[in-house]
Amino acid sequence: MRINKAVIMMTVSGISTEERSLIKSYLFLRFIHRVFERDCRIIQESGIFKTPELYVELVGSGAKKTAVLLKEIKQEFKSRSMKVFEISRSPDGVEAHYSCRGYVGCIEILWPSFQQEMMTRMRAYLGLTHDFTDRASAADPIPSAASPFPAVH
Repeated sequence: MRINKAVIMMTVSGISTEERSLIKSYLFLRFIHRVFERDCRIIQESGIFKTPELYVELVGSGAKKTAVLLKEIKQEFKSRSMKVFEISRSPDGVEAHYSCRGYVGCIEILWPSFQQEMMTRMRAYLGLTHDFTDRASAADPIPSAASPFPAVH
């Protein structure tokens, strides 16, 4: 039987909502950090970009932020006697088995929810706070007075 929920968590007594949230953040940060590192490598090696150093700097700053946050979460795990000991991916989503102060549990995040949250977090780590998808369909996305380029007639 398949349950149609965005996030499925096995409730384990003794595990707080904050501790479950730390585990989720840890999962997102691990995946995001790997994506940023991979993207930096691809940008550098592709030979497609005229100024790859700019893009590597941008994506690299996101990778540095995720590394710092991962380090902080690992320190928090240690102070709370928490450990994620197995992470697996399936066609349905990401699953992590963890222990927390002697309690053992499992958390599963289904792909649609996981990917959406990853994109939101990645945008934040890159400093992209606006959603530009709506602007692409606008007739004049940049008002002429605000444009740094002269109008062409």
